[in-house]
Amino acid sequence: MKRVLFALVLAALALLGLLLYWGGQGPPSASNANTRYTQAPQIPVYGYKIVKTYPHDPYAFTQGLVYENGVLYEGTGLYGQSTLRMVELETGQVLKLRRLDPRYFGEGITIWKNRIVQLTWQEKTGFVYDKASFDLLKEFSYTTEGWGITHDGQKLIMSDGSAHLYFLDPETFQEIGRLTVTENDKPVVRLNELEFIKGVIYANIWQTDRIAVISLETGRVEAWIDLAGLLKPENRKGSEDVLNGIAYDAQGDRFFVTGKLWPKLFHIELMGPK
Repeated sequence: MKRVLFALVLAALALLGLLLYWGGQGPPSASNANTRYTQAPQIPVYGYKIVKTYPHDPYAFTQGLVYENGVLYEGTGLYGQSTLRMVELETGQVLKLRRLDPRYFGEGITIWKNRIVQLTWQEKTGFVYDKASFDLLKEFSYTTEGWGITHDGQKLIMSDGSAHLYFLDPETFQEIGRLTVTENDKPVVRLNELEFIKGVIYANIWQTDRIAVISLETGRVEAWIDLAGLLKPENRKGSEDVLNGIAYDAQGDRFFVTGKLWPKLFHIELMGPK
């Protein structure tokens, strides 16, 4: 009998504890569970439509691409083959070309006022050219690898293949800040060629068919652009490398992309999100 009474007392105490707990916080519910285990927000993924296709030099290992005043400026890589060039959009004809010293592996480019800035990969050396003549005006150095570069009208923005974007003073080329790029609080690495468009950064992700759209204030990826299948099998000869190269025509609101050793350059329109 004593055992039965003892068991009843324990059960009563357990029930009282539950009632007190629920009285303070309420019983568990589906809404509470959703609050505690909130899923990461879905980042929109945009597709594309090809508007027009242009010829592109299949021997150009594209590392940087800029559109201005009707022509493309392109920086190409590989040791012994790196160049800075001006290219006619419609025909792909090279209108002006400057070869880099064979010890430099050319990387991204951007136009700052009447100058062109070009990075190199592991040599930690950048070049500044006169935009009209391609004459070398000065060299500068940086402490990381050089991958992509663009600007927002106030500062240069550089990538080095990591998850970081580096802000440089456009006159002194000294680092004045940096930003870590994230997707749902996780670093997004292999940031490559960059383009500043309508207040955000577009970045090729090396060895993928994706472009990240990045907030310059927070570093968060706000959207993805999936360019899978852009270069069709019939346009491949086996030597093509990865997607790389973003250029924007602000006056015509045209978005151009290409890749390393690609025979085509594409004007695309974003579709979606999916």
